[in-house]
Amino acid sequence: MPDERFFPPRNFAALEAEHSDYARSRVVILPVPYDSTASGWVGSREGPAAIIDASGNMELYDIGIDAEPYLVGIHTMPEVALHSGGPEAMVERVEQIVGELAGDGKFVVTLGGEHTVAVGAARAQAKRVPGLSVLAFDANADLRDTYLDSRYNHACTLRRISEVAPVTQVGLRSAEREEHDYIREQGLRFYSPREFRAAGAEAIAAQLAGDVYITFDLDAFDSSVVSAVGTPEPGGLHWDEVSDLLETVAHGHRIVGFDVTELAPSLGPRANAQLAAKLVYRLIGLALRE
Repeated sequence: MPDERFFPPRNFAALEAEHSDYARSRVVILPVPYDSTASGWVGSREGPAAIIDASGNMELYDIGIDAEPYLVGIHTMPEVALHSGGPEAMVERVEQIVGELAGDGKFVVTLGGEHTVAVGAARAQAKRVPGLSVLAFDANADLRDTYLDSRYNHACTLRRISEVAPVTQVGLRSAEREEHDYIREQGLRFYSPREFRAAGAEAIAAQLAGDVYITFDLDAFDSSVVSAVGTPEPGGLHWDEVSDLLETVAHGHRIVGFDVTELAPSLGPRANAQLAAKLVYRLIGLALRE
């Protein structure tokens, strides 16, 4: 029974058992504290715990979408243990776990850690959902085939995901020349913030299939909004336009799962973890509201 003499449980949104028990929860939060391929500033392995801690300070009614997402039940899993076999083995571990949870009927939210963990989550969903498309928020192209001797470096994330599902990216403002040429040669739908604003949310959403997986690298936000990331870039996205795009996508598509990655809490103010927690909560509400 709840006892007001003690702090609430340490889980996403600090929910009591009625709304966080695994069997009764529709949503599962999967924390993956992994940043072994980080090549910028490090610290994203601390991101999942910081997001979960910050979520305990949220109001459970989201005034922005007029919803109480916690009512569907949100269970928080233990942190995924690191695999000493390297980043490919870690991706395979995440893929296996996400596949098992989704197979049990859960809506899986993966919290990184570095963006590499999204490869495993997206692969698991692509195996389950034919014709899946991916909406990626990211400042960086992440299209290298290999980087620092690995095909599973964080700089290769969207290249690996694009091998299992078509990717539409919003927020691009940093790429190697080879990545830029690859985007043009392949006709990829990668939009800078300026191009996204010119096109509009409806045009972006229209490019997606009916079923959508969302991968969110927090450096997609302008560094004045979120500075606690390993590779910040100026000229990024802002909260309201991101929220509007997500709401537009949710209105006409089925969001099958998502990840939020790359929060390095020691590199910025605590408000950054609060924003990440609110983003997770709002996306749950948008994806699962009737």
